[in-house]
Amino acid sequence: MRARLPDLRQSYLADDAFRPYGEKTEAQIRARLPDLLAPLCDVLRPDIVVIACNTASTTALPAVRAVLDVPVVGVVPAIKPAAAASKQRRIAVLGTPGTVRRAYVDDLIERYAADCEVRLKGSLALVEQAERKLRGESVDMAIITAETAPLFQGDPIDAVVLACTHFPLLRDELAQAAPYPVDWIDSGDAIARRVESLLGKQTRPKGHPPLYQTAFSTAPLITFAQRRTFAAYGFSHYASLKGAPT
Repeated sequence: MRARLPDLRQSYLADDAFRPYGEKTEAQIRARLPDLLAPLCDVLRPDIVVIACNTASTTALPAVRAVLDVPVVGVVPAIKPAAAASKQRRIAVLGTPGTVRRAYVDDLIERYAADCEVRLKGSLALVEQAERKLRGESVDMAIITAETAPLFQGDPIDAVVLACTHFPLLRDELAQAAPYPVDWIDSGDAIARRVESLLGKQTRPKGHPPLYQTAFSTAPLITFAQRRTFAAYGFSHYASLKGAPT
């Protein structure tokens, strides 16, 4: 989104107090997100909200849209482009357990990859490895290799859908762990295009002060490592979200 809309002010909410979403029930996620987002949106008044989580998007989009008066864009596994690109007609979907077991994913497979062999793998261990990388800590390649090994059992695949928004952060490590090259496909660019189409090219008036971006956390403390990581992604201000549900 920064690449397509460089003048777009972004606020990022890290729901650290509740993650990982992939181990929560559908009822828990549907109950949490409206109560979390509605008060924040009342303060920030965004033009658009992106639910940057596959599990939350495939579970709670209607509940969120019911309480917000701005467009809400969800993130769903990029099964359609992966199937379209696959020459072997064998692909894999790598997400959290909460995503890969959703009926929504079964429907995407039925609609767009019915002629493909689709291997599903849910992993919370990879979420934690991505969080470690975000914190500036070393990742465990043995865990990454073990978690992804089931994808490569049997005849070769040629594409893996990164069906968790944590996993593109591990793209280099995932490629290193794979026994042969595959395409690692996520929905980031498609979501950016959707946001751009809904908002259009937004520009600031001449002389407008520089944009700043804020990262919020539901956890009580934002650490130095978190600040450093957020800064690397362009977020120059940080705040704990006081009063957030735990």
